[in-house]
Amino acid sequence: MKKLVLAAALSAAASTAFAGSYAEPIVEPPVIIEEAGSSSNGILLPLLLLVLVGAAVASS
Repeated sequence: MKKLVLAAALSAAASTAFAGSYAEPIVEPPVIIEEAGSSSNGILLPLLLLVLVGAAVASS
């Protein structure tokens, strides 16, 4: 009787393991977050420093 119960339990577990069909895994593309702002932020400070140095040299 124990072997019959064990066989029934194993067959039930095996049938649920193959219940669905194989489907390709869904891979989501990576999310790229860009900061909002103008593209001139990186050049603004060096240009300002150049103007200030130019003004300092011109006044000397």
